[in-house]
Formats: sequence, structure tokens, C-alpha cells
Amino acid sequence: MRKRERENPCGVCGHYHKYEEGEVCGICGHRSPSSSEKTATLQVSAFPSEILPEFLYLGSYDNASRSELLKTQGITRVLNTVPSCQNLYKNSFTYHCLQDDKTLQFDDAIQFLEQCERDRARVLVHCMSGKNRSPAIVIAYLMKRKGWRLPQSYQWVKERRPTVELSQAASEQLQEYEQKIFGSIDNSQPAIMPAGVPSFSFGFPKVNESIPVPSFNTGFRAPSIFARPPLNVAPQEFTFVAGQTDKNISETPFGGNMPNPNGSDIPMDSS
Repeated sequence: MRKRERENPCGVCGHYHKYEEGEVCGICGHRSPSSSEKTATLQVSAFPSEILPEFLYLGSYDNASRSELLKTQGITRVLNTVPSCQNLYKNSFTYHCLQDDKTLQFDDAIQFLEQCERDRARVLVHCMSGKNRSPAIVIAYLMKRKGWRLPQSYQWVKERRPTVELSQAASEQLQEYEQKIFGSIDNSQPAIMPAGVPSFSFGFPKVNESIPVPSFNTGFRAPSIFARPPLNVAPQEFTFVAGQTDKNISETPFGGNMPNPNGSDIPMDSS
């Protein structure tokens, strides 16, 4: 190995190989992306996305080329959904490759995944970018094995791998497969959402959506205080005389003499 190669390890995997020339690393399987792929590659993890714990993983060809990283996750089998992608490590992994590059062979792929599940083997499903073909296969598997409809299966995968962007052709094939499994298409929620985080409610109110308050009718209604008839209470008249004190006022209702303004007491009628 040349001196320059020994002094300049790969900035991604740290190993010494001709990564600038696009050579695949013999240790981890890393391949330096082209200039058009570098921006997107920097934003994508070197590890594949875990869709079902300790079983089903989803990724790109770059993920599939990192053999040592796959081994650290316990992955032993690989489902290659792109016929033109090379299976790099046939001595280390069990490969199954779909042969049609236009039509997604859902039944063939699901049969292989079901065998992996029975063998309790961890499997990676990948295409070139991990955005279209391989997510479509995983979504179809969730519909078939979990009994989830297309919107729910898509949401599950999208939340675990936000870079998923299904093409129109892939989404149409998934709708046809949903029709085949369930006999109908679930139109309650949009199956394919635009790029970004999907917003599915599945019957739950949205964040800014007002919730109607139910009206309870039990047959009993308490009368309103404003609907009660007025009380028939005779009005009371009080006459204040000059010189009358608080003490005299309190005594006059119970008998006694009312003060006279001329100074003499006027006897009250006791009858």
C-alpha cells in the first residue's frame, strides 16, 4: 500500500483503502459515494432501519455493502430487490434476489421473509437508495403477515425510515396487492403521503381539531333559577320621623310610643 493511502484513512469507515477511487473496503464493505450521492449519504445512517425488532431491517445498497456493520446487528440474510445490484458477500450472508426490475414480486419476497421469520434469522431488505422498491416490499409484508391495511403499514415504515418516497408505480402495485389480500382498498386515509412526516389519525382527533361536546339527555332536567315564579311578598313601608333614633326604630314594631316632633310622645294604638 502506498504511503499516501496509509496516511489517509477513509473518513467514513476509518480503514485504509482506495476510497477516493470508489474501491469497496475489504473490511467493512464501505464504498465511497459519487459526488451526486455525497449530500444524501451524509444525511443517512450507515446502519439500516429496524422495522420489526430483531428481525426485519430496511436499507440501501450502501447499507448492504457494510458487512461488518450488518454483522454487529446480527443480520445473516439479505433480500436484494434490484437485479442489477451485486450480492457482495455470498460467503457471509444468505441472499435472495428478485429477478424482475419493473414489477415488484411481492409473493416471492414475502415467501423468503416468512422463511427467515420461521428460522428466527435477521434479514435486510434493500434496493439502491432504500426509498422505493425495498420499502414497498416491506409494506406488502406487513399487510400480509400483520393484517394491517396499506395506510397503517406505510405509516409504520415511514416513521422508522423517514427517507421513504414511493413512486407512483410502486404505490399502485401496493394498492392492487391490498385489493388482493383484503378484497378492497382502504380509502379512509391517503395511502401515500408527500415527503415529510405522515399525518394519520386513524379515528383520533388531530392536534388543532375541535372536539364536539356531546349532549347528554337523561330525561331529567333541573329547573332554571330564572324560570321560577316570583315570591308574593308584601312590600314593607318604613317612615322616618325627624329625631328618630336607631333605638326607637328597632322598638316601634313591637309597641311603645312614637316620638312627636313637638317633644311629647304620641301613644300608639294597641288594638
